[in-house]
Parts: sequence; structure tokens; C-alpha cells
Amino acid sequence: MANALYAKAKEKFFNPGTLGTTQGTSIDLIDDNLKAVLVDAADYTVSLTTHEFLSDIPVGGRVSTSGNLANKTVTAGVFDADDVTFAVVTGDQCEAVVIYKDTGTASTSPLIAYIDTATGLPVTPSGGDITVQWDSGVNKIVAL
Repeated sequence: MANALYAKAKEKFFNPGTLGTTQGTSIDLIDDNLKAVLVDAADYTVSLTTHEFLSDIPVGGRVSTSGNLANKTVTAGVFDADDVTFAVVTGDQCEAVVIYKDTGTASTSPLIAYIDTATGLPVTPSGGDITVQWDSGVNKIVAL
């Protein structure tokens, strides 16, 4: 699969004024707390059209979570941030990274992007830090 945005995230970008509480909140790529989670594809089968919240990724599929993404920018519809380091990672092999808005509750934290072609993926944790380098080309983390 190629890197892609979740369909529900697109709705939250383009339709923030009409969202009800069952759909969650809007997404502001600059001002919201955004995090990344390393994902084991053996425990999570992505559905870009139906998955909406972090709770759609089984706990067993979430290997490690980053802190908030830093130095976020959006220029000409292209989202970027500093490369992300996951500290002291153990667990299953990770084939993807999912970007999400952290609300503090998995059932209300919207999924934004599924990324499986970042430098360093797949990666097998060995108890050390894992750094994921975002694309330095024109698409950066993701292009809208």
C-alpha cells in the first residue's frame, strides 16, 4: 500500500463546521497535538475508508507512540514536521506509521495518515530508539 490519508480525516479537514460529536472534532495540523504510532501490520489491517479513530487500531497493533510532532508546517498543501524518534522500543516488527490527533482518548483521537514507505520501515525493535525520517521530497509527510 502507498502512503495515504484516512477518508474520515479528509472530512475533518474540509468540513469542520458540520461535524457532530459522533464524528469527532476537526483537525488542525499546526495547532493540534499530533502524534505518530508505529504499527504492526500483522495485527492491524488498515481501512482508509472506514477507520476513524486510534481505537480502530487494536492495542496489540500499536507498538510504540511518539511524543507530539514538533516544528509542524503546512506549505502549499504539504504537511511536514521534524523526524520522529520513538524511545526504547520493544515488540513486534513495525511496517507502518500512523499519524493521529491526540485527544487523550483513543476512541476520540482521529486517524490522519497511514505511512508505510518512510525511510527505516519496516523495522524490528531491539530495545533501542527508532527514528523515522519523513520524506524529504515534495510530499514530505503527506500532501493534501
